[in-house]
Amino acid sequence: MIKTTISQWNQILREAINQSQYHKPLIIFHQMLQNTFKPNHLTFPILAKACGKLNCIRYSQIVHAHIMKSNFSSDVYVQTAMMDAYIKCDCINIARQVFDKMPQRDVACWNVLILGLVQSGVVDQVLLLFKRMRGEGIRPDSLTVIGLSQSVKGSEGVTVLKAVHCFGIRIGVDLDVSVSNRWVSCYSKVRDLDSAEKVFNEIDRVFVTVVSWNSMIAGYAYFHKHLKAVSFYKKMLFDGFKPDLSTVLNLLSSINQHEVLFYGSLIHCHGIKTGCDLDITILNTLISMYSKCNNLNAARQVFDNMTNKTCVSWTVMIGGYAEKGDLDEALTLFDSMEADGAKPDLVTILNLIGGCGETGALETGKWVEKYATLNGFSNNLMLSNALIDMYAKCGNLKEAREIFYKMRERTVVSWTSVVSGCALNGEFEESLTHFYSMLELGIKPNHITFLAALQACNHGGFIEKGWEIYDMMTKVYKIDPGLDHYSCMADILARGGKINEALDFIKSMPLEPDVGIWSSLLSACKVHNIVEIGELAARCLFEMDPQAAAPYVEMANIYASVGCWDGVMDVRRLMKKNQVKKYPGESIVQVNGKSVKFTVEDRCHPKGTVIYEVLDGLGLQLKDELDV
Repeated sequence: MIKTTISQWNQILREAINQSQYHKPLIIFHQMLQNTFKPNHLTFPILAKACGKLNCIRYSQIVHAHIMKSNFSSDVYVQTAMMDAYIKCDCINIARQVFDKMPQRDVACWNVLILGLVQSGVVDQVLLLFKRMRGEGIRPDSLTVIGLSQSVKGSEGVTVLKAVHCFGIRIGVDLDVSVSNRWVSCYSKVRDLDSAEKVFNEIDRVFVTVVSWNSMIAGYAYFHKHLKAVSFYKKMLFDGFKPDLSTVLNLLSSINQHEVLFYGSLIHCHGIKTGCDLDITILNTLISMYSKCNNLNAARQVFDNMTNKTCVSWTVMIGGYAEKGDLDEALTLFDSMEADGAKPDLVTILNLIGGCGETGALETGKWVEKYATLNGFSNNLMLSNALIDMYAKCGNLKEAREIFYKMRERTVVSWTSVVSGCALNGEFEESLTHFYSMLELGIKPNHITFLAALQACNHGGFIEKGWEIYDMMTKVYKIDPGLDHYSCMADILARGGKINEALDFIKSMPLEPDVGIWSSLLSACKVHNIVEIGELAARCLFEMDPQAAAPYVEMANIYASVGCWDGVMDVRRLMKKNQVKKYPGESIVQVNGKSVKFTVEDRCHPKGTVIYEVLDGLGLQLKDELDV
């Protein structure tokens, strides 16, 4: 039946959009034109929305051409819809051109461009656009403030976000719960969780929604503050709110350590009760959570019970095995994935390459690289960065260098990988050369880059250079050191024999020293036979983990090195009291493509006699070479 009015045609277009049939409005529009019906100011925004949903620049340009030929080329509503379509097609520059040519602008078109800039990552232009908006006398609304809030990035943006917050209160949009929810989320992302919680608590209880609770839980989950996240979840249930998929996903994301797996299991159980466990995203997140918490059996159970596994499901499970060093099972699962008809994606490949680097499986890594090349991933930047890291960790620095030098484009990750790789393989001066070359090219290092450079200084014994890089990180680039940076700097000083200076540095830290920092100091005390500071470090380690064997062994060796045998006996008695067990270290070798683990004096191998005869022969040969 042919519709006789343009309103009826528009209604058909809307129904197609509501049914997610985004190609259909374009077909109907063609039929409209054939029936000589002229679109009106309501038709074109519907078509623009369809183009945006399809993410198709060609369709957007065709619709835009029809608009320019119509009587609505200057219509603010129509042009704003067209801007939105271009933004959704990742064409922010074209959207900006449409905006600049508009003879009149209302707050809606300013908001679309501000939010578009945020969505496209061009956040440095947002405040400039906002100033221009104010200069033209446009009154901002809730969406404007949301866009400004979202543009703030990094911990250094707290001051800007607070200014936006104050502005929002001044113009009265703080009463809008969607604005408050956004502030909770934004404060969390800039690491100001106290302000996020304050904003949440100031929301009128009448207007609080599940989104409000989710925003706060997501903030704590982002920084893995599981206790706070779970606490808010309990309050949410107590206040009568029903959790949704986002709630459960955020809670599961906050659990990433074996010590807190109990909470993850509780959330899993509650997810089953609320029916969330049927969602594929929840199941994939559960696999990830159990894997991170070192419970691969539970992760595999969730995986095996899934009826519809996606590429993400396979990839998460493969990544769990690869991260824990079980490369054989990861590869077996990879074969099963292909046999099941699921096509591996780039993340799957990256997980396998990461596993090869962690286990030193060089030959397997080469095979994965060939597989990636044959499947069209060869020119991918992320893959090249991962390969540099893998080859360096496997001791093949030559191959890592070749990949780095062949790259057409190098990011901060590329430079960090080669800086770290050189340091890992004993090329400390080359590592720092790359670091300074990176700075000369204007590439801004991140916290991982600085850690790699500090590690080069540490193992190379460059104390002054270490201080220089540490000061550069904190004073020039304004990067707050993490525990890893503090640990590395303390180790640089301690290894260089500056034990007292290292202790003063540790005491001046704004963060509580962890096991790694005290272990570094204790190891240095062993090298330099310093008892008193060694005792201090050992006591701290005994309190942190009474059953870890390494500190007891280190302290006993320090006492023995200075002939303090009573101290040695005291340490042994303390070990017995705390029921400390010493476990031998394991090594991994690749034999016929399989990873084989062995320990010191391991005689369990069926060919153990031959192996030790060969090792003894190599030992004698090495001794003869050294004697010569």
